[in-house]
Amino acid sequence: MNGLTVNPERIQQRIDRLAEIGKISETGVCRLALSREDREAVEVVKGWMEEAGLTAEVDAFGNLIGRLPGKRPDAPAVMLGSHIDTQPYAGRFDGIIGVLGAIETVQLFKEQGFVPEVPVEVAAFCDEEGCRFNKGLFGVRGLLGKLEEGELERTDRDGVTRRQALLDFGGDPKRFAECEYPPGRVGAFLELHIEQGPVLESWGQPVGIVTGISGPLWWTVDMYGFAGHAGSVPMTMRNDALVGAAKVIVALQGIASGEPGAPTVGTVGSLRVFPDSRNIIPEHVQFTVDLRDIDLARRDRLERQLRETLEQVAEEHGLRYDIREDTNSEPRYCAPRLMNEIRESAREIGLDAPELMSGPFHDSLSMSYYCDYAMIFVRCREGISHNPKEFSSIEDIAAGTEILYRTALKLCSSAVLIPSAAGNRQEKEE
Repeated sequence: MNGLTVNPERIQQRIDRLAEIGKISETGVCRLALSREDREAVEVVKGWMEEAGLTAEVDAFGNLIGRLPGKRPDAPAVMLGSHIDTQPYAGRFDGIIGVLGAIETVQLFKEQGFVPEVPVEVAAFCDEEGCRFNKGLFGVRGLLGKLEEGELERTDRDGVTRRQALLDFGGDPKRFAECEYPPGRVGAFLELHIEQGPVLESWGQPVGIVTGISGPLWWTVDMYGFAGHAGSVPMTMRNDALVGAAKVIVALQGIASGEPGAPTVGTVGSLRVFPDSRNIIPEHVQFTVDLRDIDLARRDRLERQLRETLEQVAEEHGLRYDIREDTNSEPRYCAPRLMNEIRESAREIGLDAPELMSGPFHDSLSMSYYCDYAMIFVRCREGISHNPKEFSSIEDIAAGTEILYRTALKLCSSAVLIPSAAGNRQEKEE
């Protein structure tokens, strides 16, 4: 690579500092959304935003937003960012490098005396992960007026509602309406993120340009049977909810892997059994389903297969079931002209960045319904993520941050380059 403008040492120090908040092992982090650890991290990041010259505050949804007015403070802003909340068994990089890379970008503007033509915003969105209340992208959806009925009444494993957690965090549901973004406030959104997959490493590439985000379908499934003594009820007379759930889970594996070469993925990542006793036949099992694909028609077809499987299994074992749809999003493609700016920025430092889809969703998924967006991926070792072994080298992170900085510099140097706020047209680049 050619010479970098960014400060890798500063970025590394900030990664290390955040990794101390919610530390669970030498490299592991547990910083759940709206927790005390999350609030501590927000305060630390807020200080870095202010050091970079941003005016920063936590909004009613728990988002930390920093803003630099620019020469035309009423023009659509360029927004950069990601999230700093984590999974319960997480690493140090997921989401974090996107926030730190955004702060580094604005800090370089300040250090170089560059005044952007348009406003710049840096976002650390609240609860991207969705693991605590089983519904992600909370902060960004709140900002865009896309929250669903009943979301504040969702509870975590300890019975704490999101409403109470948000109030304890400093949020305020009574102020939701005044904190929502009107159309046109942001003209373009850029997100830097680790890949969370093995593709870039297999290609020997430090960074990549994202073409779009696969559409996730999330369910919560409840299967109901009948409890009985494990030692006395004959096998042929049981209504075992866990056996039924197990058959559905195995079927999902086959459904998701049935088309060779397709990027479809299906996962059951959470399972609860009631009464959860060694010698009682399970009466109620709740499990999650995560089904994703970049081809919406294929995903719809596989969803139908899974629903048919549920019906067959329930009939076979005398069970009933309920499906709650938690998330249902179509694939969202990145804006071609933003991708072009990223591509040019990569070439300026001697990189010919390849293109790839994102299987995981990100805050960009919600932003895609509001304005044009683009993403930069950074290589991560062995594709490991949501795991303390998650790792990206500072060299690769610095390269991604440099591309983010150069792209933002282009967008902020001329209002002509700012995409309209009419929404993402979802056109693939030819």
